[in-house]
Amino acid sequence: MDMLTGGEIDQAQLADWRKLAQGLHARYLVDDFGTGARFLAAVGEAGDAAGHHPTVAMSTGHVDLKLVSPDAVYRDGEGTDHVVEWVTRKDVDLARQITQIAAEHGLAPDPASVSVVELGLDATDSATVAPVWAVLMTGHPGARGLGSPSDEVRDATGRVPNLWFGDADEHDGPRQRFHVEVYVPAEVLEQRIAAAVAAGGTVVDDSDAPSLTVIADQEGNTGAVCVA
Repeated sequence: MDMLTGGEIDQAQLADWRKLAQGLHARYLVDDFGTGARFLAAVGEAGDAAGHHPTVAMSTGHVDLKLVSPDAVYRDGEGTDHVVEWVTRKDVDLARQITQIAAEHGLAPDPASVSVVELGLDATDSATVAPVWAVLMTGHPGARGLGSPSDEVRDATGRVPNLWFGDADEHDGPRQRFHVEVYVPAEVLEQRIAAAVAAGGTVVDDSDAPSLTVIADQEGNTGAVCVA
């Protein structure tokens, strides 16, 4: 099934969900474990019927869900098809069903609180170093390029953050190569940046804002705040 574009996802108007990094993310507030378990049982039935299921994490006071298709089709500029992890129509359809289930269970959505953290490593030759990071982070060489046409490292179980590779020129002096990217909903982007600045950070690059804003701490270490 073809991957959906950002515009197509926006047109779906999924009020409870936010597109962050590769997938759709939602958080629902629950009063207790039993309430969350009953909600997830109903979500499981809907997933069984659709032949597609979300990734789920439940903690005190909330249930987090992620929807992504591992078999989405990305067609590059040369007309070559690639199988990638991305949002497809079946994710949008199931997201709508889960929204309805949550309403039936009296659960309130909290879309502004969802976030995704990814790691970035600038490398001069990602094809050479990616296998090392794949097995170091996940224990499996197949994590390199999983769900991506690039060398990006992704853990099939979702226990560790994705690691992607940026381009780096050869250099003699030491410099930061690793950095964190934090994906947040668009409605909290300005608040998150302002809070980082208030804590002592500095905006060092907003040329790609609002999709990516680079923040430096007081020692010059950088990270980025991103929206999909």
